[in-house]
Amino acid sequence: MSLQVYINGHYVPKESASISVFDHGFLFGDGVFEGMRSYGGRVFRLEQHLRRLWDSARSIYLEIPLSREAMAAAVNATLQLNRIDDGYVRLIVTRGQGTLGLDAHLCTQPAVVIITDHIALYPAEFYEQGLEIITASTLRNHPAALNPRIKSLNYLNNILAKIEGHHAGCVEALMLNHKGEVAECTGDNIFLVRAGTLLTPPTDAGILEGITRDAVMELAVAAGVAVREIALTRHDVYVADECFLTGSAAEIIPVVKVDQRPIGDGRPGPITRDLSARFRTLTRGR
Repeated sequence: MSLQVYINGHYVPKESASISVFDHGFLFGDGVFEGMRSYGGRVFRLEQHLRRLWDSARSIYLEIPLSREAMAAAVNATLQLNRIDDGYVRLIVTRGQGTLGLDAHLCTQPAVVIITDHIALYPAEFYEQGLEIITASTLRNHPAALNPRIKSLNYLNNILAKIEGHHAGCVEALMLNHKGEVAECTGDNIFLVRAGTLLTPPTDAGILEGITRDAVMELAVAAGVAVREIALTRHDVYVADECFLTGSAAEIIPVVKVDQRPIGDGRPGPITRDLSARFRTLTRGR
């Protein structure tokens, strides 16, 4: 059976799913989204994802045409219709169909799209052996221009940084903020371990406040690991004992080399492995 896509209250086959070319989400990246994981047919931290979606929408003057309860029901129904237990959900809300001009007030009803699919993770060897990444020259957007906590459809700077990583033979790239501090990678938050303490950039460093990021910090505290949200530089990354990335799709993935510099002993570290195991237990019960 072809995957069914939810578009404004209707289901259409994946092959024919479409929106208007006059939709401002397509024309200008004018909209917000969430990427979520499902385990055993249940969306991980759905309430937190929806809260962030509503916060992003409110910040850009976008009125979501469903209640949170109705949106949650639509997400779950789409998963069930497609018979997906362990998968990925992309929830998108655009400004809707408008004109070729920038005037958002000329847009009609906002559009809601829910796509569910089976998740394509990094290869297993990356989780076992770790990633090599580089620092991209493309910076995170200045927070005074567009707050990075808004998960908008405009990901061009992330895409450019991802291309830089690809050109360097890496699947991910580290991005800095306008002050030259460590922010995040193109699609994941970053954590360091130094002297047994877990370090990660604060939200004012120009990062998206990740749902998996929050879960990992909670797991670390429960395991007795001190957690600090502090400004970090590339030097802090280079001298870290361990490094790993977190994200809804990636979950927890170790990093063993940054800008040609081995991290620690060049292998996934004990705290990374322990938190990965705890996250698997949290999400899969094992």
